[in-house]
Parts: sequence; structure tokens; C-alpha cells
Amino acid sequence: MHRGHDHDHHHHHGNGAGAGHNHAARPNAAQWQTPHLPHANEHDDHHHEPDLDLVEMAFVEGFAATKDPASFLRLARIPFQAADAEGAKLVLLRVETEAATDVGSLTPRLGGGAMGYDPLPARMVTHRRRLNFVYFDGSAPRELTLAQVRALTEA
Repeated sequence: MHRGHDHDHHHHHGNGAGAGHNHAARPNAAQWQTPHLPHANEHDDHHHEPDLDLVEMAFVEGFAATKDPASFLRLARIPFQAADAEGAKLVLLRVETEAATDVGSLTPRLGGGAMGYDPLPARMVTHRRRLNFVYFDGSAPRELTLAQVRALTEA
């Protein structure tokens, strides 16, 4: 009799059921999922910063309110001149913020080939902001995320 104490289950029920007590959860597409959220391993690198999304949100809010953008960037340790991992020299041209609100969802229909549209209920509408730093590398502008800027070496 199972009394709720911790122990490992190593037996197989053989019924092929979905996620449950002895089965790993499978990533299934849900109708109301938010595809714009990055997955944990999608952009992992050795420069991972915990809660980067919260840091980014605080940066966007503070940067929008500041009367001295250059000092704000210095305080946030955003380099005006830097070098990337390959040694390319970069100079900061612009900080871009963009607001986006998702009000609808696309889902694939059974059999493929067609997509269905559903408006999102108010409680599932998402508001997000994007933050990009535009650097010039000597030949073209390059948009970098906050995580990419953190990986730069200040010149």
C-alpha cells in the first residue's frame, strides 16, 4: 500500500498513457500557449543571467523615464564602444524599445496545411516589450539583445 512516502518507481505500467505519475510530460502544443516566450534551452550560453527578462523590463522602464540617457547607459554598464567575441569593433548608435500586445492565436488544424485563428480572451492577452541595442560594426548596423551586449568586451 502506498502511503505517500518518497520512493522510486521503476516498474512500467505498459499502457502508453500520457503524462502522469510514472511518465515524463511531453511538450504538446496548446491552443493558448505563448510562442513568443523563449524556451529554457533555446538561447542558453555560458553568459546566462538569472531573471534576465526582469532585468530587461526594469531597464526598459528606467530608460524610458530617464532625463539623461547617456548616464543611464553608463550606470547600466552598456558600453558605447566595445568588441565582440571575434574582435570586431562596435560603437553604440541607438537603444530601441518596442511594445507588443498579443491579442490572437494561430493554431494548426488537424491534417496540416491550414491555420486557425482565435482571438484571445482578455485574461490571456499578453503585453511585452522588446529591447535592442543597435551597434555599428564598421560596415553595417547590428541589433543586439541585452544578453549579447553583456557578452561584449568594453573597448
